[in-house]
Amino acid sequence: MRVTRESLLRIAKETAQERAYNEPDIIAAYLTGSLLNIDPMLGGTADIDIVFVHKNKPPRAREFVKLTPDFHLDISRRAKDEFKSPRELRSDPWLGYEMYDPILLYEREKFFDFVQASLRAGFDFEQPPLMLQRCRKMLSHGRQIWTDLTEIQSAGPKDIRKYMKSLFHAVNAVAELSGPPIQERRFLLEFPARAEAANKPELTSAAFGLIGANHLNADKIKSWIPDWEYAFKLACENTKVDIRISIARINYYEKAIDAMLEGAIPLAALWPLFHTWTLAADVLDGDHLKFWETAAGELGLLGAGFAKRVNELDHFIDDVEITLDEVARENGVETF
Repeated sequence: MRVTRESLLRIAKETAQERAYNEPDIIAAYLTGSLLNIDPMLGGTADIDIVFVHKNKPPRAREFVKLTPDFHLDISRRAKDEFKSPRELRSDPWLGYEMYDPILLYEREKFFDFVQASLRAGFDFEQPPLMLQRCRKMLSHGRQIWTDLTEIQSAGPKDIRKYMKSLFHAVNAVAELSGPPIQERRFLLEFPARAEAANKPELTSAAFGLIGANHLNADKIKSWIPDWEYAFKLACENTKVDIRISIARINYYEKAIDAMLEGAIPLAALWPLFHTWTLAADVLDGDHLKFWETAAGELGLLGAGFAKRVNELDHFIDDVEITLDEVARENGVETF
């Protein structure tokens, strides 16, 4: 079956209308994510990111619906109250960008135009003061997570998951200087261009180093794929696994990993592979946990290596903070 961006957009609109018809509590739906781009595919796969806005608190926040082995719906649900303060929305590093330029799919009430107009008022959204507010909020979240890591003596999947989350926010604090936050699948693939845009290309090698990419090559990542795939499938059977580990998403990750390994930045494949492997390992034991531990050890993320990495992450967060202060001074924005 030939799949194009246009056919995926059509599915998004049809899904929004069908869900809204069957769920009267839905007052709006909009499209965000990779389909906003001209070329949303990575490894011939893509997801359709739809956000439903509910009049009341929705019963669940997220779900995945398989369309074909290579395409799925990624449905998020938000309550209308999350959008009630335009001032807070404009400084929100995630929701602000999500609402800044999405595609409206459905609207029952005059919700969308009001929120978006408030968000864009005065054309200030992309100007340094608000931009830096969002970056600093992102970095602050990363720093808070890092603080918890300093107490850990022996790291396991939960701890490394937390470490990666801290790094994810610190890196995105730089990325937001020139656009929206980078999502997990393209995280290390897109960051070099964002670091360059911030005139801090050295942050790219630092970010790759913090996940252990300087300890391996593309062939090593390829050798991990069979164990990663088995762990992913096995974890999907566990009801306690992170929702992102869904059988509907295995090709979405695997084919993207394969494409990156053959691309210009092959080590960018490490992030989606090891991140999802860590989420899966959190509910596994026996040999499959040991296979993950072997990989984590080779990346320098277990044993004494973990404390070293936490210390390096501290320095990275400091460097990002200095970068934000430099941008603030260059633009006459108060630093704090």
